[in-house]
Amino acid sequence: MTAHPVSPTTDPPTPARPSARGLRMSTLRDYGIVVFFLALFVGLSLGTDTFLTSSNLKNVVDGAVAMGLLACAGTLVIIAGGFDLSAGAIFAVSAIIGVEVSNSVSPVAGIAVGILVGCVLGLINGLLCTVGRINHFVGTLGTSIAYGGMATAISGSGLLLIEDPSFANVANTQVLGFNLSTWILVAVALFCAFLLNRTTFGRHTFGTGGNLVAARLSGVPVNRTLIATYVLSGGVAATAGLIVAARSLSVSATTGANIVFDALAAILIGGNSVLGGEGAIWRTIIGVFILALISNGFNLLGVDPLYQQIVNGTIILVAVGADAWVRRTHT
Repeated sequence: MTAHPVSPTTDPPTPARPSARGLRMSTLRDYGIVVFFLALFVGLSLGTDTFLTSSNLKNVVDGAVAMGLLACAGTLVIIAGGFDLSAGAIFAVSAIIGVEVSNSVSPVAGIAVGILVGCVLGLINGLLCTVGRINHFVGTLGTSIAYGGMATAISGSGLLLIEDPSFANVANTQVLGFNLSTWILVAVALFCAFLLNRTTFGRHTFGTGGNLVAARLSGVPVNRTLIATYVLSGGVAATAGLIVAARSLSVSATTGANIVFDALAAILIGGNSVLGGEGAIWRTIIGVFILALISNGFNLLGVDPLYQQIVNGTIILVAVGADAWVRRTHT
């Protein structure tokens, strides 16, 4: 029998009705992280007198900014079916180039060039993984190594100092009692949520990650969608790098060495599916602050940081396991 090609206008088949067990697992994945976050917050509030002070809570939020920025943009990449391991290297090399331009021209020019560099490096990632047909994991692992080498070559393996102290304004300017960097995180999170939930691009992102072949047959520009998520990820990673550089008025090739893994951990802890096609920014933000609260709580309670790694790893395994069970039983 000759198979007929699927028409792009053909209505998709009605999905199978979820089983009761699948619905329970889905609810656990979606709202279990909220319950865990609230329990963690209450536990730290009762366990230490300093946790609920305004200065400590502001420190928690401000300390989560860089990780949160990478995680928000990284969520779009993962929902679209991609995977960006190079965000940490883009974070460093963009900040280094931005600082070099700042020292030579002006802080405004340095910040603009740094963000532009991040977008260009993200564009390279997107082209390699779409037009170049390289596996997302392998491709961004390779560019991570290459971009890291660029950062070392440009900075000379040393600490690069920022000569103009006004560069720090991008991170430390106070707006309504919070640092400007905190408001930048809020703006990026809202922007990413708007893209996902209120735009055609968001629908294309979910469709590309959910079923690449079906999305292409339906007329979705899958390559352009994936490339756009990588460009956004690169630009936001550069912004995070510039903020971290502004806080200490210095940057090096090792700045943010592990930040990409913290961001990926936050995405997964938030319950976003590593297989693509599912996810939400609010989940990512909760994942970010779960990690931030764990770190802050361990410091306040004087617990060995080694145990923090064990706790974080366990939570990631539980989150990924819950997603696997949901996909298996949601039929």
